[in-house]
Amino acid sequence: MKKISIGDFEVGGGAPFVLIAGPCVIEDEKKSMDIARGLKGVTEKLGIPFIFKASYDKANRTSVDAYRGPGLIRGLEILKRVREEFAIPVLSDVHRFEEIAPAAAVLDVLQVPAFLCRQTDFIAEIARLAKAVNIKKGQFLAPWDAVHIVEKAATAGNHNIMLTERGVSFGYNNLVVDCRSFPILRATGYPVIFDATHSVQLPGGAGNASAGDRRMVPCLARAAMAAGIDGLFLEVHPDPDRARCDGPNSLAMDSLPELLATLLKIDAAVRITRTEPIE
Repeated sequence: MKKISIGDFEVGGGAPFVLIAGPCVIEDEKKSMDIARGLKGVTEKLGIPFIFKASYDKANRTSVDAYRGPGLIRGLEILKRVREEFAIPVLSDVHRFEEIAPAAAVLDVLQVPAFLCRQTDFIAEIARLAKAVNIKKGQFLAPWDAVHIVEKAATAGNHNIMLTERGVSFGYNNLVVDCRSFPILRATGYPVIFDATHSVQLPGGAGNASAGDRRMVPCLARAAMAAGIDGLFLEVHPDPDRARCDGPNSLAMDSLPELLATLLKIDAAVRITRTEPIE
């Protein structure tokens, strides 16, 4: 199991779990700064390595009328300010080739969206320019198919790779999480992240938007941590019911301390065994 470096900490290879968290999309600068400040305070107190996540442009929204974010230029300005003011790594997803270079100049981690995880040239170019890459495994892929994805990134010369499990399509407008996926993904040799909030999403379940069931997030997060993951991905918001994107599957900020404290205990109990991916 490789250890990868992000900022001043390591992910994988027996290191404590990392938290990737933030709002689904940048709504405005003040809210982004407030969320980053709150998350840094919680994770610093608990001693959890933290990467702030927010999308500058959600290009894969259900409806053409849905809010997508402030766009590349303004969004990167906000993420840069978060990075500099709070001294934390920042992550955002990239959807187009022309975004890769400017995003790589600001972001510590470039994320390959789930729907683009099979795009060979796109993955290779992100890997070529990014400091680190987080690849979302598509809802349509089996976990053993992910070996081909990481090979595409590694062949481009970047070995700072994370793989993220975000559930698999289970009929229409539904996802399910198979915990067998975690050791299978870790057998690639790269750290595995569990996206607990997107895994409870109901894609297109609200007609012109996705629905979700955030009540299930703590349950799935505890199960994934026990199964042996290297990090957790959570979308959080001060008021999820008013969030402009993915509110139904986002967690409320004030629910995090209790959940993270529990996950720390599980992580400490299983960390030795999760250094051993299955053959």
